[in-house]
Amino acid sequence: MTMPLDNLEINEAIAAQFAQLVLDCIEREYPNSILRWAESDEDIKSPRQLTPAFYGCLDWHSAVHGHWLLVRLLRHFPEASFNAASKQALGQSLTPEKIQGEIAHFQRRPFFEFPYGVAWFLQLVAELHEWNHAQAKEWRVVLEPLEKLIADNLQRWINELKLPNRTGVHSQTAFALGLMLDWARITENTDFTQLLENKARQFYLSDRNYSLQFEPLGYDFLSPGLAEADLMRRILPTTDFTDWLTNFLPQIPIDNSVNWLEPARVDNPQDYMQAHFYGLNLSRAWMLEGIISGLANSDRRIKTLRSAALHHRQHGLTDVVIEHYAASHWLGTFAVYLLTNRGLQGQII
Repeated sequence: MTMPLDNLEINEAIAAQFAQLVLDCIEREYPNSILRWAESDEDIKSPRQLTPAFYGCLDWHSAVHGHWLLVRLLRHFPEASFNAASKQALGQSLTPEKIQGEIAHFQRRPFFEFPYGVAWFLQLVAELHEWNHAQAKEWRVVLEPLEKLIADNLQRWINELKLPNRTGVHSQTAFALGLMLDWARITENTDFTQLLENKARQFYLSDRNYSLQFEPLGYDFLSPGLAEADLMRRILPTTDFTDWLTNFLPQIPIDNSVNWLEPARVDNPQDYMQAHFYGLNLSRAWMLEGIISGLANSDRRIKTLRSAALHHRQHGLTDVVIEHYAASHWLGTFAVYLLTNRGLQGQII
């Protein structure tokens, strides 16, 4: 099943499809991708035993952002038909007992799923924090001990981080810092906000002449260059960001062309690595829109950036394949993040 070409905005029917993707996998333990260092038999257990709240959807981070997707759609469509099933699924996962199991795992493995997975966990926290709903407030309280542990571990990890990871997959630094920064601001954690802003400036402020022609670097689902720009627009004033972008991506044309950044193609949608390109098109679209939001309305590059964003949005949404688990276990999150403008300044409900 693919998203119809003319549905480039979200509605309840489309939201229901994305919610169902998560409901179909949130308790599906296998297949499961387990990438971890084992020190003892304690680390050789089933996914459900190791991480009892977030074990489905192939891997921990996909389970986490699947929960985020359900919360995000509940906020946008409070009367939708999928709400009862979504709340039931969230209620089964977000219990004090299961979160204690997650805490125990992070106490043994402090940097588990760093930085990508924990960045999505903080997005889940941020979503619940903003949602003025009694049940959301209860889930928010349940997650607080795990949030604190992860934030403490992150502070140590960020302080010790000497160089950014500039790949286009889970270990990339810029994308994760952006999600973390949004969480820190939403929860009014000023110390963590300052830590993230300082690290972003340390890593990226002096970057120049990045070439997008080398992307994707492999089976990327994130653009290293656009993610960096999408992060810097979060921390720099408009004038400063305008100058920084000129130096960082001088090749952005002003002729409203889309040829300078073509969407990635997937030839085999059942290949778990090739399926990353679906996500790449969607994440490029929201990062381009994020970059636009950091520029003055008079900037001559906006038409070109907007054309490229629309081009990638069209390809990403029309190519959302949901028959095979290679895409269905995670891609809905990227589509919902894009369609609900989650990362855009001034457009977070």
